[in-house]
Amino acid sequence: MASHVNSISNWKAPFGTPTILCPPQADGETKFDLYELKNLLPNIIRIYKQGAEMKKTLLLVFILHFSQIYISYSQDENRQIIVGNFSTQNINSITPINWQAMKFDNIDSETAYFLARDNNQTIFKAVSNAAASGYIRKISIDPEKYPILIWKWKIDNLIKKSNINTKEGDDYPARIYVTFEYDTERLSGWESFKVGFYKAIYGEYPPLAVLNYVWANKKPVGYTTPNAYTNRVQMLVAQSGQAQVGQWVKQQTNIYDDYKRVFGEVPMKITAVAIMTDTDNTMESATAYYGDIYFSQAKD
Repeated sequence: MASHVNSISNWKAPFGTPTILCPPQADGETKFDLYELKNLLPNIIRIYKQGAEMKKTLLLVFILHFSQIYISYSQDENRQIIVGNFSTQNINSITPINWQAMKFDNIDSETAYFLARDNNQTIFKAVSNAAASGYIRKISIDPEKYPILIWKWKIDNLIKKSNINTKEGDDYPARIYVTFEYDTERLSGWESFKVGFYKAIYGEYPPLAVLNYVWANKKPVGYTTPNAYTNRVQMLVAQSGQAQVGQWVKQQTNIYDDYKRVFGEVPMKITAVAIMTDTDNTMESATAYYGDIYFSQAKD
């Protein structure tokens, strides 16, 4: 049975909700509890009651807060770094190797993830019914050396109420997160103070820069906007609309250029990749299929 670890409840900060996570358990899952931080710098930290609406912000904190060290990765003649080699997994395995589940105690229903066969290949399937959870792989990669993110995905349906510009519509049939280290010297004085305070408590810096590639329902491919919860996360529409629903789609994007375009600066090292299919805000249903995910020195 997975043990629970306490964390701090919401304090209003541009990088989201500070959270401490327990190490991955034997069953491959990681869970957390929240508690209110009381009687500590009350004029600096404003405590809010934790609600389901914060789960996207919490996910961003999940991504950089596993106590496990960076996992080694496989390389293909030094030209590629394989992050999610789902096609080589044993279909009877509970979870893909080197990936951990991300679950939210304040969300009643979880998206179901499992290895399955589709198009004669092993893939990672997600089924979400008014639910939310994800999977993460923590890894260290130089985005200047390996700037091309390549993956395949398929969805069975769009989410009708999905809206990239609102919290209420922040659900997607498929999404991929890429998170980065951040130079704290780039922060303003107030932001630097909050980050320093966070590090003093947790011993590490919070997530400060995230690219989130999504399959949208209406916005055109290439559309970008800050996340509805925080501008430290930039949303990028990688696929959109009904045209390719039910088909496998191969995606390629230059994350190094994407980062410079949306954040206006050069990225530091990649720290993690995560996937999520979520429908808890819109109370709809979605099914997605994730193929292999890897970084490359050049496009295929």
